[in-house]
Amino acid sequence: MDIRVAAYAVITDGDRILLAHWNSPTRPAWTMPGGGLDPGEDPMDAAVREVLEETGFHVELDGILGTDSQVIAAKDRIHGVGPIQALRIIYRAHVVGGELRNEEQGSTDEAAWFRIDEVASLTRVGLVDTSMRMAGLATA
Repeated sequence: MDIRVAAYAVITDGDRILLAHWNSPTRPAWTMPGGGLDPGEDPMDAAVREVLEETGFHVELDGILGTDSQVIAAKDRIHGVGPIQALRIIYRAHVVGGELRNEEQGSTDEAAWFRIDEVASLTRVGLVDTSMRMAGLATA
């Protein structure tokens, strides 16, 4: 079984949350900004780097919210063969600079702020609900 370790950030601004649009060819959906660690990369550094790549924002981490683990069956994988375990480290963060922009030629194609009460109506991956629960934010 493969394992993928990734780091994500919950970033809010008042009653809004920042999301990135995962451009999967088969299941596009909104997700948390973040992504996989490079070999040897610290998870905190990965979260900061991924947020910048996907949203254009420089962030500082405010602490870890928790971890989430999911096993994805071989038939449900987008890339690769066999089952994979996704271990996701979720941080709270805040913006310290940069400007909102979309990632080009990456795994996401758009970044946007949404009112927290709008999120339940979006097509989104389960990680969004998991992260918002960890952060004490309502999704319904």
